[in-house]
Amino acid sequence: MIQVGQQFLLTIKRIGINGEGVGYFKKQVVFVPGALPGEEVVVEATKVEKNYAEARVKKIRKKSPHRIQPRCPVYEQCGGCQLQHLDYEAQLEAKRDIVIQAFERHFHQPLEESKIRKTIGMDNPWHYRNKSQFQVGKEKEKVIAGLYSLNSHRLVDISHCFIQHEKTIRATNTIKMILQDLRIPIYNERKRTGIVRTIVVRVGFQTGDLQVVLVTATKEIPRKELFISEMKRRLPEVKSIVQNINGQKTSLIFGEETFLLEGEEYIQEVLGDLSFELSARAFFQLNPVQTVKLYDEVKKAAALTGNEKIVDAYCGVGSIGLWLAKEAKEVRGMDIIPEAIEDAKKNAAKHGFTNTMYVVGKAEKWLPAWVKEGWKPDVIIVDPPRTGCDRKLLETILKVKPKKIIYVSCNPSTLAKDVDVLAKHYDVHSIQPVDMFPHTAHVESVTQLMLKVK
Repeated sequence: MIQVGQQFLLTIKRIGINGEGVGYFKKQVVFVPGALPGEEVVVEATKVEKNYAEARVKKIRKKSPHRIQPRCPVYEQCGGCQLQHLDYEAQLEAKRDIVIQAFERHFHQPLEESKIRKTIGMDNPWHYRNKSQFQVGKEKEKVIAGLYSLNSHRLVDISHCFIQHEKTIRATNTIKMILQDLRIPIYNERKRTGIVRTIVVRVGFQTGDLQVVLVTATKEIPRKELFISEMKRRLPEVKSIVQNINGQKTSLIFGEETFLLEGEEYIQEVLGDLSFELSARAFFQLNPVQTVKLYDEVKKAAALTGNEKIVDAYCGVGSIGLWLAKEAKEVRGMDIIPEAIEDAKKNAAKHGFTNTMYVVGKAEKWLPAWVKEGWKPDVIIVDPPRTGCDRKLLETILKVKPKKIIYVSCNPSTLAKDVDVLAKHYDVHSIQPVDMFPHTAHVESVTQLMLKVK
């Protein structure tokens, strides 16, 4: 049994689901942040559990040929990225392997590795994020904004970020200066005093429009009118200034109340030949360039002929369903967030689609009702949160038995678990990983499931 503080030599076999190196010491799995496959490292155990241990690198004896110098000066403190020290081609291979590992662990049937395709990467894997959410704090008299260091509550000031769109960083830096100049009180989480908690900035990649959300602990903002006029003067590209109130002791960014302070309710974003109105709280993919590739993979997997009835579960603002609507007979989407359904209806109407229908609620409620009315889907698309599909939805899908399921996933572990349930009636035809978040351990994928032929 490994002891905390024990040092030993370890050979790293692969990258784990959180981006750490994975090795084995006397048959016990050891997770080592920062270590790469093929490396021989001297490590020190920092945590020991029954089934695994965690360790830190003390010395690299044999270095991976794919190890590179990270671009970011605060890479090791920030924790926002996990793989900047690995060259990009090797990152893409590692992400495919993360999907393979998930299916090895959670899928209880034989799956040919060839069904998991090579990861689709980016031509330029930098400055791809269209939205930043930076916590605000103070260092003496200086206003800072950034992310909490990994496993700590130490705020790392980020004045430049290689994965954020440059406009979001420039806007955040300007807002920090305005808050400092106007001496607007900054929230102190420990004391629960002050006002400004978080700066959220979103940019439309195609339009250049900026939306700023100031998350505050109280409704009142001292010198609010002056703050707004300084924002307009220093950041004329900001089209929407919004305030969200979150007075709770919570790690959640947003509270329940949102107010428009200045400008438009929405900013515009364009994907392919579709444009979307994005309100402050609307979910939208964070990497528009790769989103087009992801949705094109959904379209390929759906292989529509024009006669199919499609259900877009977890539809959000309707983006996936609308991507397919031209080539489908009908698209019906549902989501539990009413504002998202309103946005989906607006987006469909704006593009002139008459073959779409959007409803508030869960798919497991709507699907049986539609089947009872005689409307049965040919294709069901699911794009669930990281926790995966609701078990009731999986059971409903197995009862409805569409010819095809397209599963868009942002978590390989929950994907493999859900596919294991669906495998009762469905065969896995292909899994296509897509790198939506270069330099992080996240991997999205599009899985095509076909109804088994009796």
